[in-house]
Amino acid sequence: METYRTHYSKDVTKDYFGKNITVAGWVEDIRNIGSLAFVILRDRLGTLQITAFKKKHPELFDMLVNITRESVISVYGFCKQSDKARNGYEIIPEEVKILSLAETPLPLGVVDKVESELDTRLDNRFIDLRKPELQALFKIRNEIISSVHNYLRSENFIEVHTPKIIASSSEGGTDVFRLKYFEREAFLAQSPQLYKQTLMATGLDRVYEIAWYFRAEEHNTRRHLNESTAIDVEMAFIKNEEDVMKILENLVYNMWKKASECKEELTILKREINLPNLPFIRLTYDEVLKLLNKNGYDVKWGDDLTTEQEKILGDIMQKKGHEFYFITKYPLESKPFYTMPDGEKLSRGFDLECKGMELSSGSQRIHDKELLEKRMKACGLDAAQFESYLKAFRYGIPPHGGFGFGIERFIMELLDIQNVRECILFPRDRNRLTP
Repeated sequence: METYRTHYSKDVTKDYFGKNITVAGWVEDIRNIGSLAFVILRDRLGTLQITAFKKKHPELFDMLVNITRESVISVYGFCKQSDKARNGYEIIPEEVKILSLAETPLPLGVVDKVESELDTRLDNRFIDLRKPELQALFKIRNEIISSVHNYLRSENFIEVHTPKIIASSSEGGTDVFRLKYFEREAFLAQSPQLYKQTLMATGLDRVYEIAWYFRAEEHNTRRHLNESTAIDVEMAFIKNEEDVMKILENLVYNMWKKASECKEELTILKREINLPNLPFIRLTYDEVLKLLNKNGYDVKWGDDLTTEQEKILGDIMQKKGHEFYFITKYPLESKPFYTMPDGEKLSRGFDLECKGMELSSGSQRIHDKELLEKRMKACGLDAAQFESYLKAFRYGIPPHGGFGFGIERFIMELLDIQNVRECILFPRDRNRLTP
């Protein structure tokens, strides 16, 4: 064998029938029926069947039937057409190399019918991620991210990468991870907010980033992570937040549509995806309160919606035929300091919700330095701590706005996943720092 693999399982076509090829992967299952053995080999694209005959190669046969499950092997052999075998072919082995022998017992099964606890799975994530349904999930995630790049670039956005070690809080709150930065204190960025706004002063007037969020919130729920990923967008020369919302809803539509095209992965996950209708309905904060009050929830004006209230609102909207909906005109006091006011009490901030789950938060931003400093003071922030950020507002910056859009929460809603930890490779939460 010249290489350990020349073909993936799904790449083998009828052109290779009757020829010798090399395949490689993990041993998923072994069936020994005496003179004949079937070994199921798994690779990134699927599985294939190795059929070994004891009489033809007794030593090779004994090696295959005694190898441990999840060991990694490379097999050189004859590719034979077979209507009974998966993929329409089987490999009759001529040579087998054991590349890595798996210990036994396994900490958890890959194709076993008995499901392990989530903590056990996450403790052994390298094996958990071998499962076909998780492979399908992350393949869909990959396609979704691809659609993000394609859509935003078609709208003249350019991709940027901003610092993740910063001198002041991104959002002005207290839920930050502090770290020692030589002789000074620094923070892990809660979002790229300050930097993407600063870029609006450079002439790079449409930017986006596949960003990391670090938030020291002590939540321990199925939809919270302390390290997560998001799509962050900022755009200049806008009239108001509606310009931003149009980009967001079209982005979501393109992501949803791209996922719907992943037919094989959706089949593995047993999911169906129906495309949402555009435009998404807009509800003002006041309209939301009226809907909730009609359903027995007395929400005080100015309060954030609780998780239960968000869920009830999602149920109400689904009955009206709307899975996606914007909530607009939030009270100014509930929004970050950089959110543009709309009068004395309201803001030009919005959230995008899906079936009762907040996926995105955005707004038109303040581009007037004096107003920005006034809002900082109102929010109890020291403007001196944001001097490098405020400097960008002194020398010409256009009206602008943007949003952050959580990737893991989007995948939760898209694929009906019950815990956000399943939607990121190696989750970080209140209690988990490894693997």
